[in-house]
Amino acid sequence: QVQLVESGGGLVQAGGSLRLSCAASGSIFRIGAMGWYRQAPGTQRELVATLTTGGTTNFADSVKGRFTISRDNAKNTVSLQMDNLKPEDTAVYYCNANILVRLGAWNNYWGQGTQVTVSS
Repeated sequence: QVQLVESGGGLVQAGGSLRLSCAASGSIFRIGAMGWYRQAPGTQRELVATLTTGGTTNFADSVKGRFTISRDNAKNTVSLQMDNLKPEDTAVYYCNANILVRLGAWNNYWGQGTQVTVSS
């Protein structure tokens, strides 16, 4: 069993910062790419940022230059530093990871989501 648990969401004023963290736990043998997605009410879930084990990043155009993604492979965590937040960043943010479970196969996992609200 694998779990992804996010933390760090909350309410912030426009121009402020938040840092999201996600910890993977369970019968993990190896973790591949990790990332963050978000979903605002009435919209589809969209990619925010991803980070491969080799260090390659991919960001949505809307967050480039404002968000930073990092990971700690020893701790099985991924973080998203969000600066200069805008009201349009308001959404539920989900952690995502490709994980190879012990004695198993690669699967894609999602966290439960954490709310980020940016007030104008």
